[in-house]
Amino acid sequence: MDSLLKHMVDMTGHRDHTMLDISVISAVQELARASQTRVLTIMHVRGQQYVRARASICAGGVARMEEPADVNAPGEPIDSFPELAACIANKDTSAESLSADGKRTLWLPIWIGEKADTCLEIIHPTPYTSDTIHVIGGIVSVYRNFQNLLDYSERDSLTGLLNRKTFDDQLAKMLHVTAEQESLEPGQEERRQHSDAEKQWLAVVDVDHFKLVNDKFGHLYGDEVLILIANLLQSSFRSQDRVFRFGGEEFVVLLRSTTLDNAQKIIDRFRINVESHDFPQVGQVTVSVGFVSISPYESPVIILGHADQALYYAKSHGRNQACHYDQLVSGGLLHAVASNDTAEFF
Repeated sequence: MDSLLKHMVDMTGHRDHTMLDISVISAVQELARASQTRVLTIMHVRGQQYVRARASICAGGVARMEEPADVNAPGEPIDSFPELAACIANKDTSAESLSADGKRTLWLPIWIGEKADTCLEIIHPTPYTSDTIHVIGGIVSVYRNFQNLLDYSERDSLTGLLNRKTFDDQLAKMLHVTAEQESLEPGQEERRQHSDAEKQWLAVVDVDHFKLVNDKFGHLYGDEVLILIANLLQSSFRSQDRVFRFGGEEFVVLLRSTTLDNAQKIIDRFRINVESHDFPQVGQVTVSVGFVSISPYESPVIILGHADQALYYAKSHGRNQACHYDQLVSGGLLHAVASNDTAEFF
């Protein structure tokens, strides 16, 4: 009982989804003595459902966030897990499978209203007792309720994306982690100049000619465009990236630990997905993007200002493109300035 109470206190003491995920699988792993416990994200991409692990823990191990093997893949098709697929389709509270080697897998979708975007997966070699199932069910209920509270305070009401307040907190944490990593790595200044070095990135996204959409089709269709673009943002970027709505038609993405080449590919994938999407009534919509690497030696205002300058350049030079701030500066197309108030071009 003391262990259960400790885990409950730990779960409800967090104020972000990442640490909440780590806490819940740590609690389930210990109390259920499972072989493996994972938090799964259930994604909808072009009418299909996919499953992607975002956190896991194995017996005797430490809980960790999952990095996808292929950042370009949305995950495994949910049809690869027929019991889970049937559970989601029927809006059931649990599903279980028994593999040929005797491995038992228990899935517990986290239903919030009519949606289940998250699922707990628990693997164990023997059946669970009713008492263990009861304890796990209690943990899942607390997890669901607290996740719902976090969503309410962290999410934009229209698109369901993370909001501006959450962005400020997430960027501050990313800067702190980046500063710690660089302080532990000698010679980091030299490596920062290489395009193949993994960095953190900030991208600002703006919908092209959005005012014309509202003026021509009305705000209801404008809102639908924003919702569909939010869906494309979530399906185009990786599970470890964070997507925010800043307000109006502007969005921000924090990309974690990737190279310049890969960041450009991920951002362009999203831009092309928007360009090729058929928006009901409206037709084709495009977006412009400005992005920059995140440095712990610069303030959040400066970092965001640099991304804004790159975005302004993209919108001033044809739109429907993604521009990298440092490349614009090194190419002589943009003056480096120390604020986000002015963008100066040659």
